[in-house]
Amino acid sequence: MILDAERQVQLDAQALIFLVEILDAGSLSAAARRLNMTRANVSYHLKRMEQALGQQLVRRTTRSFEATEVGMRLYEHGCNIRNEVAGARESVCELGQLLRGRVRLSVPSGFGQDVLGSWLIDFKRQYPGIVLDVVFENLISDMLREEIDVSIRVISNPPENLVARFIAPVRYVACASIEYARAHGMPASLGDLQACPLVTANVSGRQLRLSAYQDDERKVIVLEPTLVSQNFQFLHQAVRAGLGVGIVPDYVIDDDVRQGRAVTALDDWQLSIFGTRIYMLYMPNRYHTRSISTLIEFMLERARVMYRAPRRLAESAID
Repeated sequence: MILDAERQVQLDAQALIFLVEILDAGSLSAAARRLNMTRANVSYHLKRMEQALGQQLVRRTTRSFEATEVGMRLYEHGCNIRNEVAGARESVCELGQLLRGRVRLSVPSGFGQDVLGSWLIDFKRQYPGIVLDVVFENLISDMLREEIDVSIRVISNPPENLVARFIAPVRYVACASIEYARAHGMPASLGDLQACPLVTANVSGRQLRLSAYQDDERKVIVLEPTLVSQNFQFLHQAVRAGLGVGIVPDYVIDDDVRQGRAVTALDDWQLSIFGTRIYMLYMPNRYHTRSISTLIEFMLERARVMYRAPRRLAESAID
């Protein structure tokens, strides 16, 4: 595509960064809030850019818009420019200073509190100049619109549009308090789980299926819990209170087992309800400040030490 002199002017760095911002926002209204402009002003500048180029950059719908092929090519160039500008600005600002910045991190409620909490506290002690904004949630959110820099999730297959770094495996256990075990006994077979009062997590409106693996054998059983929640701290309390047999990740109950407050059963089976791995997720082609990069490497190193994960696995990325 050959552009005349007037059109070439429209492809300056600021115009490309503007296009990146509105496409990342996903709608004109969201772009206006992000850019601190009116919706009409955003629409006007976008139309001027398209008219000058003689190309449609965005396909508009009633609720959102998406980039055309030309728009996506310019978007990729704009991302590179924005990243370079952000990196240059950060390098200048941090000369002779402590590492500073802000990182917005989304973590699951159970693993986030039981394991990651101590990691993040240690990180904050080591890097006091970095502001950590930690959100506890279990669902994979729209990282762009929620302005999430890094997300930790329990999931078997990470989304293809995100970079995924392996953190740790997830192992579910059947467990109960010592008091419950003494009074009612523990399940001796997978079938016994269907007769127990079960405490576990579940997805609303879905039948709960437990997969169990032993050598080359795989069994799937349908369970009907008497207490369900997505809050693993609450599930932990319920198990300790003797309300039934919990099926939870091992990190939820490990301390109680070590201290003799709880016991596990069916340990020769590998149990799974939801995800079997924990991943760190972040957007590809997004500039990482030194603060974000430092947090990512800190978390990966903690995972390697704690779980003795092979470096080649922990450092692999899925684009």
